[in-house]
Formats: sequence, C-alpha cells, structure tokens
Amino acid sequence: MDCEPPFEEAYKTLLKNPYGDSEVDYSVEECELPLINLSRLSCGQRERDKCINEMVNAARNLGFFQVVSHGISKEILKNMIYEQKNLFHQPFQKKVKDGFLNLSTNSYRWGNLKATRLSQFSWSEAFHIAITDIPGIKDDTLRVTTEKITKAVAGLAKSLAEILAQYVGVRSSYFQENCPATGSYLRLNRYPPCPYSSKVFGLIPHTDTDFLTILYQDQVGGLQLFKDGRWFAVRPDPDALIINIGDFFQAMSNCVYKSSKHRAVSSQASERLSVAYFYCPSDDAIIRGCSRPPVYRDFSFKEYKQQTNKDVEETGDKVGLSRFLL
Repeated sequence: MDCEPPFEEAYKTLLKNPYGDSEVDYSVEECELPLINLSRLSCGQRERDKCINEMVNAARNLGFFQVVSHGISKEILKNMIYEQKNLFHQPFQKKVKDGFLNLSTNSYRWGNLKATRLSQFSWSEAFHIAITDIPGIKDDTLRVTTEKITKAVAGLAKSLAEILAQYVGVRSSYFQENCPATGSYLRLNRYPPCPYSSKVFGLIPHTDTDFLTILYQDQVGGLQLFKDGRWFAVRPDPDALIINIGDFFQAMSNCVYKSSKHRAVSSQASERLSVAYFYCPSDDAIIRGCSRPPVYRDFSFKEYKQQTNKDVEETGDKVGLSRFLL
C-alpha cells in the first residue's frame, strides 16, 4: 500500500547484512500483568487499602500493571483505534508533509533514520502529539476523538500518580503544581506487517521518560517487558488499560518504583495499533528523590530531554537515568 513507510528501501543495507545484530528472540514466555479493579478504591477503607497495596506492589516489583473499571468508555477507546487506522492508512507522502495535521510541528515519525545497526531500528510509525497541539488538528472527527480520550486519561493518570506518590512520602499536590494537562503527550502507534520480524523490533527496547504511561492496544499483541534477565510477552486484555512506571517516578521514589525496560515486536501478517498517554511535568519541574540519601541528583524535565536527545544523536540510544546517578 502507498501508506507504508519505505522501510526496506531506507534500511536495505542493514537488512541485507548477514553479519549484523543477532536475531530477535521471539520464543518468550507469555505473562499476565497484575489486574487491578479500580472500583475497589470507593468500596470502603479496607478494600481501598488492598487495592492501593496491589498497585504499589506491582509498581515496585514489575513496573507494570493493568486496570479495569477505569472510567473510560469502550466507545471512546474503540473510536480512537478506528480514527488511528484511518489516519495511518493515508498515503505516506501525505503523512510526512508539513502541515498534514495542522500542528505547530510535524509530529509524524517512522523508523530511525540514524540507525547504524538493526537493534536501533523500529519497524513502526507514530504521531507524537503534544496535548497543546490537539485543538489545531484540522480533521474534526480525529480532533474530537483525541480530545475526549486525552481528557479522560489525564484524570486517571493524575489520580494514580497521587496514590503511588503518597506511599513513598511525596505530597500529592506535587502533580497539581507541576504536571499541567498541557504538559503531557499522546502517541498514536502503528506497527505494520513486517517481513523481517525475526530481525527487527517493532519498537526498540526502552524505558519511558515520564511519571506514568497509560496504554490502550488492540488485541494483536506485541508488547514485551524485561524482568529478571528475561523477556516476557504481555497477553492483551480487551477491557484493560496498561499502566507502566516511567523514569521520573523511579527517580522520585528513590528506586522504590521500577521503570522497566520494554519493547514491541511486529507480526508478519497483521498490523498492530496502540495509543499511549505520557503523563509528564512541565519543562522546569524539578525531579527530586523522596528520601535521603538520594540515588539521583535533582534534574528538570527540560534537562532530561536535552540529555536524551544528545545521547540519541551521538549513540543512537537513550541512556536515561544512569546519566543522573550521584
């Protein structure tokens, strides 16, 4: 289809190199993330405490959990996936054109043109959209659907962050003061069918920079997380949203919470769609460890982004929190 990015043409040298990276190991064990019913938060103090303890334990031990009864309607979620499909099936040359969505910057990304080896190359495309840019989307249906889902998940992200913060002694007002709704991002992801799925990732292994990520995905599957030196495939649940801890919560909690490495693998036969909401602070917000001695030095979101961009430019990879160790 003319909607597909020119992966094979752009990466033909890497794909044909028989001495490149070793093949991707897809023979991984499947796992089910802890499933937490958020309705229990309003079922009396005893049940609320049990629900919070389950979230805290998942954030400590795995860095991932999934939630149901989250208050976001199935209709909104299904409409978002439908609008994504329409968006990504536009011609490639149209998607890369400046002004395609009428945003302040072209948010369309695909692959990694700076990759020097297959392990740095993602067989995927995405629209990475600042919340402040959503009102400018010129397609009315896409704009309205995107506004609805971001409004819904923003409230959920704030509530979950406040609960997890209280456990490690961070005042819940921190998020009200430092994480305005306009500071977060939405990422619309598509993983096209990949004839080289044994050689390349759909999305390379990484950790998320933010406090929390809220992910909704279709039922194709492909998300994998790294734990105890092994990769595990996450089984999709059609009723659940996936929550994962980001770098900022690991730093703020002094490593009580875990920002776990994860990746996406592509299918040879099917495309996969997902939408991720990244709960972020303002650029000048300070990330500071909640206890002493701190594991990481204080830093701002702006400083972290600048360091990450520099590392990706120089090495092709995000280095992340290790840059800020004391």
